Amino acid sequence: MNTTKKDKGILLVVSGPSGAGKGTICAAIRKIFPKLNYSISMTTRAPRKGEVEGTSYFFRTNEEFEKLIKEDAFLEYARVYDHYYGTPKKYALDKIENGESVLLEIDIQGAMQVKQRYPQGVFVYVVPPSLDVLSARIHGRGTDSEEVIQKRLAKITDELAMAHKYDYIIVNDVLEDAVHKVCSILEAESCKLSRNEGQVEVIFNQYINKEVGSK
Repeated sequence: MNTTKKDKGILLVVSGPSGAGKGTICAAIRKIFPKLNYSISMTTRAPRKGEVEGTSYFFRTNEEFEKLIKEDAFLEYARVYDHYYGTPKKYALDKIENGESVLLEIDIQGAMQVKQRYPQGVFVYVVPPSLDVLSARIHGRGTDSEEVIQKRLAKITDELAMAHKYDYIIVNDVLEDAVHKVCSILEAESCKLSRNEGQVEVIFNQYINKEVGSK
């Protein structure tokens, strides 16, 4: 009977201040690693035009979501204005147990919840090269009022103070370099002995059998 231990996948958590460029980096990583699963969030808001259940979000009612909270079914969750948003635990952990890796792009508060519930994850913190660059990026979006932008910029010191809680920090100065560094982290983590015990066991047994057969 084959009792070889199945190797697990990686939960790659990428977060950072608004405007740091984590979304752009994650989009690039998904193109480089097409088999990397993108964690799908659950929400209680209504689907928008073009959004698909199970692809864009898992859409649930408030009652269903609150029931899942009581069942400890989320890696993280938050209530934003009148709606809940969360990362289903079962979806991500089932993938990981099956040897598949999962990418989770999330804010800092959510990342800390994930770390508490799944400390085996790999946590990457993306930061801008300077406050001036961050300000220019947020202004360049053209999606927020000046009041909102100033509030976000005022939070940056507190958010940067959380960097020590992550495994890696990436300064997103040149996008291509930042993407390369995150890809290198993913490759290196996938080679860790602790993540490849099943494969190591197979190789070890092959050497043992070869040694026995040669005697």
